[in-house]
Amino acid sequence: MKKLYGVITAMTTPFNEKDQVDVEAIKELTDFLIEKGVHCLYPTGTTGEMYLMSMEERKLVAETVVNKAAGKVNVFIHVGAMTTADTITLAKHAQSIGADGIGIVTPSYFSVSDRALEEYFVQVASSVPENFPVYLYGIPQCSANDITPEVAQRVAQKCKNIIGIKYSYPDMLRIKDYLEINNGNFSVVVGTDRLFYPALCMGCDGTVSGVSCSMPEHFVAVYNAYQAKDEAIARREQKVANEICEILKNGSDMAFFKANLGFRGIKGGYMRKPLLDLTKAEKHDLYEQIKNYL
Repeated sequence: MKKLYGVITAMTTPFNEKDQVDVEAIKELTDFLIEKGVHCLYPTGTTGEMYLMSMEERKLVAETVVNKAAGKVNVFIHVGAMTTADTITLAKHAQSIGADGIGIVTPSYFSVSDRALEEYFVQVASSVPENFPVYLYGIPQCSANDITPEVAQRVAQKCKNIIGIKYSYPDMLRIKDYLEINNGNFSVVVGTDRLFYPALCMGCDGTVSGVSCSMPEHFVAVYNAYQAKDEAIARREQKVANEICEILKNGSDMAFFKANLGFRGIKGGYMRKPLLDLTKAEKHDLYEQIKNYL
């Protein structure tokens, strides 16, 4: 089964002036990221404003990215939704359109028990073929639910297609525990962009990076240097990537990513309310900070 590795770019979702998904802008962004050398595309996740889209819009985004990528890079679709039924519908859709795999965030807002988490992941993973890759997705600071290593181990034992986890909380000890699942044969990718190189050194496979959506170059350089065993370059490029992460607010507001895409000549599109676009003054301040990195 294919697995996530390297720079996995969490894509923004551009909306047009009429608050519709901008299909042409998605195609342009897909081409841009492939040209810059990222290793996988990851649409309709947190960076993609997933919960602000309808089911049909999420399917449209997934289809657009898969078709435009055309096998040039892997495409893993994030399918987590507010109900198990909707998550299963999106999982089956992703498999049917030729995606390379899926990610599934924990249930959100409502606190759930470990037993409920386990049942949820097993149900969704069992709804697609057992050779279709599934990654758990833990982002407890947003979803209100955490995935313990014990839960991850149990669901991985029950479902052969649950092959890894995307973990978006900066806890290196927890990352270490995930790496020990299945006797070290469990794929771990980090969602904290600033930990990319340290995580690679620990044995992780890559980063699911929102910052790389508008600034992929230095993240790609980190991975290339790591593969070449050039520690000096990897550390240097990670330092630059971290500076960019700070300027772009580390993914806390996707409006910074969309504005920065605009600076690069890529149509970033609008945010979907209640999220807001940057003001003219905020864009000016952002440009003054980021211009030397463009």
